[in-house]
Amino acid sequence: EVEVAESGGGSVQSGGSLKLACFASGYIPSTYCMAWFRQAPGKEREEVAAINGDGSTTYADSVKGRFSLEKVKYYLYLHMNNLESEDTAMYYCAARVYDSCSDSWNFAWYFGHWGQGTQVTVSS
Repeated sequence: EVEVAESGGGSVQSGGSLKLACFASGYIPSTYCMAWFRQAPGKEREEVAAINGDGSTTYADSVKGRFSLEKVKYYLYLHMNNLESEDTAMYYCAARVYDSCSDSWNFAWYFGHWGQGTQVTVSS
């Protein structure tokens, strides 16, 4: 059974940086999609970024140029730079195995494995 767990959230001032980590345990095949989503209070969960097993990545327009993904063994890191108050949210790691990200990666239903989330708060 695949499990993912997030860490690294915290509070930062606008313009600052944070690095989130997602640890994946269990059997992860060579074909997979791992992603970060976020959910702010009163809003729907939205996609942030995703990575395929071949290392290719995709990002939501709202974070392009500011956020980046790094995959190191069992960890998926989300590097967040130039943070804005609009980035305040609970951040979730998600995984889908035996499939690539495809055009559906931005939908939460596409993923069968979720972590508990880690809070990111950006103050202006």
